[in-house]
Amino acid sequence: MQYLGIYLVFVNVIAFLAYGVDKYKAKKNLWRVPEKTLIGFAAVGGFAGAFLGMQCFRHKTKHMKFVIGIPVISVIWIGLLIYLGMKII
Repeated sequence: MQYLGIYLVFVNVIAFLAYGVDKYKAKKNLWRVPEKTLIGFAAVGGFAGAFLGMQCFRHKTKHMKFVIGIPVISVIWIGLLIYLGMKII
């Protein structure tokens, strides 16, 4: 369980940063982080970082696959963590 916790912290930080980088690149009209990658970070455990990145950077908040998809992925992960008996907060 300890390794899972460390992994989740790491992947959430990376997800949060990816949303920030993509927002920066969007403003500068540079090469972007693919949407599959952003959603993928949430799918592999970075659900909180993805959600916080969306809110903090106001990024992808009008795209329905993010507005609906990230919360759905979050519920699935939270359910899995509860099932595994891991403290969430």
